[in-house]
Parts: sequence; structure tokens; C-alpha cells
Amino acid sequence: MTHHPSPRAPARGARYVLVTPVKDEVKLIGQTIEAVLAQTVRPQEWVIASDGSTDGTNEVIERYARQHPWIRLLPLPPRVGRDFAAVVKNTERALRELSVTDYAYVGLLDSDVTFAPTYFETLLDRFAANPRLGLAGGVVIDVGLPKDKFPLNRWDVPGAVQFFRRECFESLGGLIAIPEGGWDALTCARARMNGYETRLFVDLVVDHHKPRNIAHGGPLKRRWQLGVRDHALGYHPLFEAAKCAAKMRERPWIVGGVAWWLGYCAACLSRRPRLIPADVLAYVRAEQRARLRGQAPGASPTDSAPKAAVAR
Repeated sequence: MTHHPSPRAPARGARYVLVTPVKDEVKLIGQTIEAVLAQTVRPQEWVIASDGSTDGTNEVIERYARQHPWIRLLPLPPRVGRDFAAVVKNTERALRELSVTDYAYVGLLDSDVTFAPTYFETLLDRFAANPRLGLAGGVVIDVGLPKDKFPLNRWDVPGAVQFFRRECFESLGGLIAIPEGGWDALTCARARMNGYETRLFVDLVVDHHKPRNIAHGGPLKRRWQLGVRDHALGYHPLFEAAKCAAKMRERPWIVGGVAWWLGYCAACLSRRPRLIPADVLAYVRAEQRARLRGQAPGASPTDSAPKAAVAR
């Protein structure tokens, strides 16, 4: 293990906790733990929920936990296969295991990412500077992709690094487990629906050490699945068409966007059921129509204050 200098103690209003779902990431979980240990402001507690890992992941976590008691392993029973909904369920299991109660922020963190030592300190400073900011995070760059090309969407934060003001997180009343994936985009929309701002900070680069959705097959199959996901999230057909047209200019050229669109259309034609509430669906589509008109989503400066947090 690497020796890390002592971090500074966070101010009471800057105390945060982390939760991480993990399954068979023995090659990468150590890098993520080292990145957190190197932070200038460390979390008060970090619960890592291991989804029946059998490749030595648990042993790596336990080795770090023996030296750093604020790191805790939550071993879960074995489960066959991988499932997007399981990520949400295991994240919420980890949240219920937190022993620290006086935190001000909560971060969801993937088990295969790394970031600069000042990552969380910078996020905390930005939350302190903007009381309306409820959910934020850095830009996640997959391995092998350029680090100077960023998404146009600066409002939706990947689930790999979602960092919440506690009141914002509690206003959600829980995450929505979507079997097709996309719970993270839905979470961002719901935070804005509750009156909070969401921000993707592209100056905070997070390295993602394997391609996203790699467990779901090759590039074209993954894009088909992303189209199925967008249908499950209730994306407006016109918005999806514009999105897929833009994806045709990315690798794999043309066919990637076509596969994405076909996955969406196939889900529409099969009348695949959606799990998202009707009011959230209406809000997501209203935002997308606004984006097609060139307007940014989310609350305007004249909107009312964020809704009160619900009971945990």
C-alpha cells in the first residue's frame, strides 16, 4: 500500500460519506481505494458493498479496512450475472449500513475510477459556494478516449461519481432501480425536478479504467442496449432521433448511432413496460423539448427554493 500524507480534517459542514457497489473488480478496486486515501479531505466513512465477489475483491478491501477503520466491507451473497437494477439496490444497502449520521454530503462512487487528490475538496468548495447545488461530479473519461473532448450535456452526472448535498439526496426518497440502466440520468432529472441544480464539472477529470457497459457485449450490442435504456427512461422520440444522429459522428462511425436508434425503436415496438413514475416521465420529456429549442434544463434563477427533504 502507498503511504499517504495526513489529510486535513473537514469542517463540520463539509463532512461526507461514500458508498460503492462492487462485483469482481480485484484488478481495479485497489486503485480506487488508493485514490480516496490520497484525498486532501477524506470521507468520514466509506461502505463498499461487494455483490458476491469471488475473485479476491473482498480480500483487497479487507486489507485496506484493517489499516483504515472508516473503510467498511459489506459482503453480499452471490448472485448470478450482472444487472443495472442490482447496482441501485446494493448502493441503497450500503447507505443503510452507514454508522456516521452527521454528514452533510453523500457520494456514490464506482469501483474502477481514479481522480486527483483534490477532487473531493474541490467539489466541497463548489457546493459551499452555491447553496442551490444539489448534485454534482466530475467528467468520467473511459480508458483510451481523449481527455480534451467533453460532453455537451453539462447537467447530468454519471452514477460513477454522483455527489449529493444530503438534503437533495433525501428529497429523492430513494433511487429508482431501472433494469435497463440509466438510473443516474433519472436521478439528475429528479433532483432538478425538486428544485436543485445539477452540474457536471469538466475541469474535474475522472479516469474510468474500463469501457462502460462492457459486460453487455461488443460496441454495437452496447449501443443497442443504450437505445433500449433510453426507451425505458421515457426519452422523447424527437430528442432520441437527434441524439442518435449525433452519435453517428462518433466511433463506430454511423453504425453506432444506427444501432442505438434501432434499440430504441425495437423497445417502442415491443411496448416494453416502463418503471418510471408518470410525473418524472413528463418532466424528463419537457426538459428534452426545451433542449431541442436550445434551452438549458433545470430550475431558473427565479424558481422557488428546493423542496424540503423527506424523512430518511
